[in-house]
Amino acid sequence: MSKAEARQWWATGLLFENCCCQSVCPGHVHFDQMCTLERCVGFWVVRFDDGEYRGVALGGTAAVIAYDSPRHMIEGDWTEVIIIDDQASPEQRQAVEAILGGRAGGPWAKLAPFVSRWLETRYLPIRIDDEGTHKRVVIDGVLDGSVRDIRGRDRSKPVTFENMFNQVHATSQVIATGSATYDDGVIRVHTEGTHGLHSRFQWSVS
Repeated sequence: MSKAEARQWWATGLLFENCCCQSVCPGHVHFDQMCTLERCVGFWVVRFDDGEYRGVALGGTAAVIAYDSPRHMIEGDWTEVIIIDDQASPEQRQAVEAILGGRAGGPWAKLAPFVSRWLETRYLPIRIDDEGTHKRVVIDGVLDGSVRDIRGRDRSKPVTFENMFNQVHATSQVIATGSATYDDGVIRVHTEGTHGLHSRFQWSVS
């Protein structure tokens, strides 16, 4: 995709993830690292708190991106699906899918080339609970997942990565553990006490 095709947009909000790797997922540090198991399966949860895409307000929308990738993620051949909260308007649905599918430029455009199989986008009720140190996402019949901050020496502060380069997360990321059950008939995730992270993202394409 050329720069001319990238649409101007910006967004801020909450991003959290969980996968089957032991903490911390090697693929999170760099896709050229070998993940813990033969397949790395997991999901990202995106809550848009503010933003705009081609005149469409993004605040209040939410999505889940589930994936299944080889152990060596840089090889590509990922399978992915985007699930968008069914409360989003038709215009918001198009905007969120363009951003998370990589067609709008920005951070998700860096990940899109690794995906060889896109499952059909789904529109389902998504509930996200944010209790500070504990985040939870529920899609009835599909996903029940959560991440919880690990404890540091100073119990009043989270354990973080600082200055960590990652395409979709902020440079400051809170380290957590996660547990989840996810099944859409193709991608299946079952984790307990595995890799988890969350951050406050700021994405933009100018």
